[in-house]
Parts: sequence; C-alpha cells; structure tokens
Amino acid sequence: MAAAAPLLAPPAERALAVADGSEDQLFVVHDVSWEEYEALLAVLGDRAGVRVTYCEGVLELRSPGGPHERRKKILARLVEAYAEEAELPLSGYGSMTLRKRLAERGVEPDECYVLGTAEDGEIPELAIEVIEKSGTIDKLSVYAGLGVPEVWFLKKGKLSIHLLGAEGYAEAGQSRFLPGLDVGELTELMLRQGDQTTVVRAWRARLRERGPR
Repeated sequence: MAAAAPLLAPPAERALAVADGSEDQLFVVHDVSWEEYEALLAVLGDRAGVRVTYCEGVLELRSPGGPHERRKKILARLVEAYAEEAELPLSGYGSMTLRKRLAERGVEPDECYVLGTAEDGEIPELAIEVIEKSGTIDKLSVYAGLGVPEVWFLKKGKLSIHLLGAEGYAEAGQSRFLPGLDVGELTELMLRQGDQTTVVRAWRARLRERGPR
C-alpha cells in the first residue's frame, strides 16, 4: 500500500479538487505498475467523486463535476425506465471497478448493466461513459481488453454506441443490448430541459403509448 502513496500526494489532490463542481478534473500518472494501481484502489475504497482508469502503466484519475453527474444520472434513469416498461430483467452495477491483470486494464464506468444478475468478477454487458473532458487513455482500448460487449459514450450531446466484434469496436446506430430502444428519442429526451422526474415521466408515457417492441 505504501507504493501508492505518492499517487495521492499533492499535486494530485490539488488537481482533483473541484473548486466549484462545475467541471471535471483530470490527473494522469505514467509508469504505474499493476501493484501500485491495485494499492491505490485499496486506498481509495468507495471514496465518492473519483473514477480510476488504468491501461498498460498509465493511470487516470477523474473527479466528475456537476454537469457530468447530472447527465449520467438522467441517462441511467431513462435506460432503467425503458427496461421496466419493456419488462427486461436489467440489473445495474453503477461504477464498479472492472479490471484484468493479464490485459493490464481497469476502469470504473459511469454506469454498467447486465440482463439478469452478475456473478462476482463478471464483466457487464453494457458500460456507459459521459465524456466531459477527454483524457489520454483510449477508453475503447480499455473496454476491448476487458471484453465488454457494448459501450455507450455521451459526448457533446451525442450518444454513440460501440459494439465489440472480432476486429474490435464498431460504431452502430442501434443497441445490441437493448435492441428495441430508439436511441435518437432517448437522446432527445435526455437533453430536454427540466427536472429529471418530469423527463422520465414523459419517456414512460411515450413507451406506453407505443407498446412493447
């Protein structure tokens, strides 16, 4: 655990401190061993407000701001409402840490899901990331190394879906995980102004009017 201490010392703490919560803060460390990465995870524990990504010796710590958390929350609520209306056995696992030592990769998505329930150590079927500030690590490379079948990125108001195949990820217009979901409609509602409960109610009303798909 002592090996990870320098990663938590200033200026890292200053870099991750969000002065007013208005934007994401990012701190990157190079030449970090897997043992140091795991020690850092142990030190952080369930500390709120810090997401850790690791890829082949590069460590990225992100402290998300208010806009980031607001967008990821409304997206999660809409996805979960869709699953309820479609009677899908969706289980969410939030920002749980996904990692594989052999692949030298680890990540904490904003949200992740499986249909049914996940066993200990199981990789989720869908991971969601809100990108407010781009880092140095290629997140798709991390998720590919972990074998996550589907990844969504929300960046600058655009929701992109990436499906894992034999040649890596390919962008797609439709979710494989939630095939009946209208992605354009979901994005339009997600970006709508107003309180989240009102937006979710509008989404449920549309889904009920349309019926099962």
